[in-house]
Amino acid sequence: MKVRVHVPTALRQYVEKKEVVELEGATVGAVLDALTSRYAALKKHLIGDDGKLRHFVNVFLNDADIRHLQGAQTPVKDGDVLLIVPSIAGGNAAPAKEETTFSAEEIKRYSRHLIMPEVGMAGQKKLKEARVLTIGAGGLGSPLSLYLAAAGVGTIGIVDFDVVELSNLQRQIIHSTDAVGKPKLESARARLLDVNPTIKIQTHEVRLSSHNALDIIKGYDIVVDGTDNFPTRYLVNDACVLLGKPNVYGSIFRFDGQVSVFWAERGPCYRCVYSEPPPPGLVPSCAEGGVLGVLPGVVGALQAAETIKLIVGIGEPLIGQLVLFDALKMGWRKLALRKDPDCPVCGAKPSIKTLIDYEEFCSIRGEEKKATAAGIPEISVEDLKARMDRKDDIFILDVREQEEYDICRLPGSTLIPLGQLPERLHELDSAADILVHCKMGGRSAKAVEFLRGAGFKNAVNVAGGIAAWSERIDPSVPTY
Repeated sequence: MKVRVHVPTALRQYVEKKEVVELEGATVGAVLDALTSRYAALKKHLIGDDGKLRHFVNVFLNDADIRHLQGAQTPVKDGDVLLIVPSIAGGNAAPAKEETTFSAEEIKRYSRHLIMPEVGMAGQKKLKEARVLTIGAGGLGSPLSLYLAAAGVGTIGIVDFDVVELSNLQRQIIHSTDAVGKPKLESARARLLDVNPTIKIQTHEVRLSSHNALDIIKGYDIVVDGTDNFPTRYLVNDACVLLGKPNVYGSIFRFDGQVSVFWAERGPCYRCVYSEPPPPGLVPSCAEGGVLGVLPGVVGALQAAETIKLIVGIGEPLIGQLVLFDALKMGWRKLALRKDPDCPVCGAKPSIKTLIDYEEFCSIRGEEKKATAAGIPEISVEDLKARMDRKDDIFILDVREQEEYDICRLPGSTLIPLGQLPERLHELDSAADILVHCKMGGRSAKAVEFLRGAGFKNAVNVAGGIAAWSERIDPSVPTY
């Protein structure tokens, strides 16, 4: 039986500030057990050591006092309403919480929210009192933080340690051309306060790690994940599970987006869905694979919508659901997710009880270190330039994609994309000195490993790829 439990203002601080909680149970007692199981901190305020309702708390079932019915054994049916009513007169005075109020300017600013019955003044107060942490001020962080600021979320925290680059501006709409070279946090803070000067912005200019994640996240109500790498994604998930925080997830690649809400107390976490990350290099980053500039706007806006729904307590959040978006086909799919009872972080017997080394877990050390560890020979871009100047008999193999080759290329290089290499081996001379490069050295390291295994013993990786060439040899070569 599904029953709606109305929580009084005095106790909402123990149920994530929710006014109504929907629960299942066959009796009033079963529903209250479900309530205190979900919100453990509430139990001592409702239930005494004898397992019964405290004397200063009463419960009404559809406006009838259950103490005059069958007490906790009173049966319930679908659609019933339980109203918890504690005594509010007498007793020791608690420190008064400052009441949330709005200026005339704020009322005008949020007027389109205030006239919606689903939000109204009560919902807008929840937004003003909320504390939301966004991880990243990049592609996803830009639109989601802009919409949260505009909506009136009272405190927005941002974690980022990067600077604005020209290539960011195609999708990271929170930054301007004038901000290139400046810290993203500085640029984002100024823009958000320009959108809404009544809110507070808290910045954390650090790389989120196992050493600082719990301390940073614990000060916020909701975390919105705008990261672009697997170690941080698993770190954010595990920290949110350990702290009991909802994690509003979003990811993007080329034309595809994903959105969900991972909240272990109510549904699956990220590890329930993806227990392990893909092997390094299997899934290209946006820097290698690209991303449609408007895609982060779509996904980030959905993340902002989910965050606002969680704060206000309206609608059906994407807990236990994953939305897939295909911008090319303008297609949407919603998939049901299941909680993994054996999940190592949120399952019945978790093995992860503290944050771990996520770089180790995701096996990411940097492509150059990975290549060296595998015993793959390398050459620096300086040595490559010297060999080109001496007109040595070398074959420069570019394993990027055609679109990248059209942007820039090394003089005299030949393009064979990494994916086509096995079927085009016949185009290469196994006795030649083959110097292989890509954008930054990762794909070319894979190519060299494959070539040497196929008998091309003189294949060598160009460390740092064409990006290093542009930085250290020829700045006229465009970067992307």
